[in-house]
Amino acid sequence: MKKIVLIGLLLASYAAKSMNVADTTITVFTTAENTKLRLTETGKLHFKPSKQPMETEVCIFVDPAKSFQTLTGIGGALTDASAETFAKLPKDKQQELLQAYYNPVKGIGYTLARTNIQSCDFSSDTYSYVAEHDSLLKTFSVQHDQQYRIPFIKAAIAAAGGKLTLFVSPWSPPSWMKDNNNVLQGGKLLPEYYQTWANFFVKFIRTYEALGIPVWGLSVQNEPMAKQKWESCIYTAEEERDFIKGYLGPTLQKQGMSSKKLIAWDHNRDLVYQRASTILEDPAAAKYVWGIGYHWYETWTGSDMQFGNVQKVKESFPGMNLLFTEGCIESFKRERINEWFIGERYGYSMVNDFNSGTVAWTDWNILLDETGGPNHVGNFCFAPVHADTKTGELIYTNAYYYLGHFSKFIRPGAKRVISSSNRTQLQTTAFLNKDGKLAVVVLNLTDKEIPYQLWIKGKAAPTVSLPHSIATLVVE
Repeated sequence: MKKIVLIGLLLASYAAKSMNVADTTITVFTTAENTKLRLTETGKLHFKPSKQPMETEVCIFVDPAKSFQTLTGIGGALTDASAETFAKLPKDKQQELLQAYYNPVKGIGYTLARTNIQSCDFSSDTYSYVAEHDSLLKTFSVQHDQQYRIPFIKAAIAAAGGKLTLFVSPWSPPSWMKDNNNVLQGGKLLPEYYQTWANFFVKFIRTYEALGIPVWGLSVQNEPMAKQKWESCIYTAEEERDFIKGYLGPTLQKQGMSSKKLIAWDHNRDLVYQRASTILEDPAAAKYVWGIGYHWYETWTGSDMQFGNVQKVKESFPGMNLLFTEGCIESFKRERINEWFIGERYGYSMVNDFNSGTVAWTDWNILLDETGGPNHVGNFCFAPVHADTKTGELIYTNAYYYLGHFSKFIRPGAKRVISSSNRTQLQTTAFLNKDGKLAVVVLNLTDKEIPYQLWIKGKAAPTVSLPHSIATLVVE
């Protein structure tokens, strides 16, 4: 009881300190269209006493005493395509890329990663880790990955300081385990191979860890409700629930892997509530699930991003972790590589995903080549960084900088706090880091320059949001 009281007093004391902003300095970092500002320090601000703002005054109100989810990390996927492109770069450009992503001072400080189990669309071809009909998995081998992907992941871990939170996802079981006898075009995992497939996850994790790549978590299936021309596999909500509770969950537990974070769904926001409720309302399945993953591609229908569905999962299952597990800008065209909408889509998603309760945010490929690949089915996409493999040049899109406005300043262990805008033209989220630094992100998707005040507990600092910009205000 004494320990609980002491912790409560410490938290109250810390909250009180965090609201004492009179002697603090605010450092502003900005990225803006039609300027040279790219994660550039653009000034220092100071708080002054401020009375109740009038309705005519534009404000971002922050309350550090009201905290919510704790950040697990922000990062991107280390795919075959990224690894193969990386291998084609000169050594100095390889080091530049690793520093750009994983160094928290000189780069944007990524701490989270995802990689594929067997091939995915962003592989140069389809491949499997086992021979056909080897249900005992005696032929299991990741030799394919040892040429490019495994060295790439290990280099990323080293660049991140020796620790990278990595989760793994399958796009399809081997063809012979499926009812369509094809790793492509959807199809379903045959019930007689449920246990074999559960064992396959364990084999993969053990093999990667033996090679020096710790695995933090795993998702059940990438995009389980999409029949794609690339590697894909369909699970209804009930099928995923039953696979988790009858096979994958118990197998992980029996094999000493109950600490691995199991992620369900791993598809778009449109169906996220239906999937989450089906799985989490069954205690026998829910006990194995650490989080619900989701993507942003529901906009293919013409819909806006459906943040409300993510919020409904959080409201209904407040103890469940939410993870953004994949997003990218599709339909790559070299001539569009500098278009500003690319970064703004990231900023819009990240602000609203974090405000919906998300604990981790994972971009898709961290690196692609000058064609938006390699991709064995022609599904070429944008990445935050592209490499021109003919010249060795690295091309940083504005998405890289938009991502950095979050990952560089909001670190693992940070807690989201209230950040409220009184104008829809300015969107905002804020996190209080473990070191006491408060990071407030302000997004302006409009064509207008907008003067505003950062307002915290009767103190305010005036500043200006540039048109089509993102800013991170670090209060310390």
